[in-house]
Amino acid sequence: MNTEYLDRSATDRAAELLAAGGLVALPTETVYGLAADASNPAAVAATFQAKGRPADHPLIVHLSSLEEMAFWAASVPAAARELASRFWPGPLTLLLNKGRHVDDVITGGRDTIALRIPAHPLFLLVLKRLGRALTAPSANRHQRLSPTTAEHVRNELEGKIAAVLDGGDCALGLESTILDLTGAPRILRPGPISAADIEICLGEPVTQPEQHSVAVAGNMRAHYRPQAPVWLVPGQSLQAVASQVCARQLGVLHFSASPPVGRGAGHWAAMPADASQFGVRLYRELRRLDESGCDAILVEETPSHASWSAVRDRLRRAALSVANEAGAINAALHPEPVKAG
Repeated sequence: MNTEYLDRSATDRAAELLAAGGLVALPTETVYGLAADASNPAAVAATFQAKGRPADHPLIVHLSSLEEMAFWAASVPAAARELASRFWPGPLTLLLNKGRHVDDVITGGRDTIALRIPAHPLFLLVLKRLGRALTAPSANRHQRLSPTTAEHVRNELEGKIAAVLDGGDCALGLESTILDLTGAPRILRPGPISAADIEICLGEPVTQPEQHSVAVAGNMRAHYRPQAPVWLVPGQSLQAVASQVCARQLGVLHFSASPPVGRGAGHWAAMPADASQFGVRLYRELRRLDESGCDAILVEETPSHASWSAVRDRLRRAALSVANEAGAINAALHPEPVKAG
């Protein structure tokens, strides 16, 4: 398949390809999404094939108006309307009970549906010109780093999708917050909209379990990963661990620790100490280290403050473990050969 590259003026062409059942990568304010016509089960199913995504892993449906919620959901509670009015367009996904007519290909066979209105103007323009809702998981191979530029998408899915619409760099860099409203409000995937933001809007407590078993986008133990293995390292141990890791090329993301003086090997990247700005750069920097040939990546462990919850979630899924010493990392990079019996 020849993947077309579309500039920001080609929203009509993007809508045309989607109407014909094609897959088009579109920019959102979070990450690039792989869009398909949500009313076309065959097109939606093709998304799973292009990404290599399990068919039971639900998708998010992207809408153009609040009124569309009533079509996709069995009912729209007052809390959903309040939150949508406050945060849409924006990086908040609401999990509701699905309407009976909603195809199982979208929901992975579950009885819930995830909905949001994205904030990127090009995505909204395509939605308006198509006149139908779109599913749009991240436009990358399954469990890999989400793309935040059109070039990232092309590197991942060239030849597997109809087109990429270039809308520039994504402003937020991390996926939307997913809020379950089928019972007491709880965050199932942390993101740019915090529990505190939601509590202020609703006037009631919002829980945020660190781990859960609900099938929603992104809830897999191994996810958001570069090709090189990643370890989280406490800041006070980072210099010592980095100096002892036996990697051909070592990549390090740090924000409080500094590179050892005189260290010639390795790629040290200083990250922002602000959680939201760290999130904007996270996938881009991990991808850059991957492309530079690193065979191991260390990331300084982030603070435990609630503002870092989205970043911590993505890093927890990207990393193999937390490493206080280099021994475990070296053992993983250079396992002992198995002796013949």
